[in-house]
Amino acid sequence: MTTERTAHRVRYDVANGIACIRLARPPVNALDLAMVRGVIAALDRAAEDDAVRAVVIASAVDKRFCAGLDIAELAGQSPDQVRTLVHELYIGLFDAQYRLGKPSLAAVNGAARGGGMTLAVSCDVILAAESATFGYPEIDLGVLPAIHFVHLPRIVGRHRAFELLFTGRAFDAREAAALGVINRVVPDAELEAQTLKLAGELGTKPEGAIRAGRAAFMRQIDGDYRRSIAEAVDDFCAIVATDAAQARIRAFADKSRPK
Repeated sequence: MTTERTAHRVRYDVANGIACIRLARPPVNALDLAMVRGVIAALDRAAEDDAVRAVVIASAVDKRFCAGLDIAELAGQSPDQVRTLVHELYIGLFDAQYRLGKPSLAAVNGAARGGGMTLAVSCDVILAAESATFGYPEIDLGVLPAIHFVHLPRIVGRHRAFELLFTGRAFDAREAAALGVINRVVPDAELEAQTLKLAGELGTKPEGAIRAGRAAFMRQIDGDYRRSIAEAVDDFCAIVATDAAQARIRAFADKSRPK
């Protein structure tokens, strides 16, 4: 097994044909541009490694999967800087998963919010610990969970999606499973073992069939998804540049900054 870091934000290791991409930016794995690019680079590396048969995205931080975008990355940044970050998270991540050619699984060990939800739902399968929680809190910052406007109504239906996206409320793993947002809930202590077991099972399937089948599956479910997420980038960037959104973002960043 080899373990490497990407800019001290992402750990990458391979064992038994499974590549594990671990988010490693304490305390909450907030996403900055380097971290998003680190995940994309790790996915591309796994895609090119013939020894890798499946990929797992997990967290190296206890009880925290990913809090979403680092608010400091949005406060006072130029429109071009914000667009680069959101483009990488929405489109760069989608493209990396699209060309992966191998099953990808998310192991959600704790809080997943906003951009953390984006990381999780980019995967083919999502397992969550019993203590995991989910949510789309962007609306409370005066911005939009724009990419989730695209996929969430397809999963849970229009009306339930609207409630989750526009209240920003947190919901637990069992509700997420009942809604179809995740595949299954497992005991906290068994999350990694069960995720690796399922990844191993998928990795034993005929490689050619998995690669061709996943490509066909992605084409069938894609439809106009990629065009829609490109529009979501525009929607996000337009609202985050407003004075009202910037005021809320700065206030949140100031409150969160260690004294």
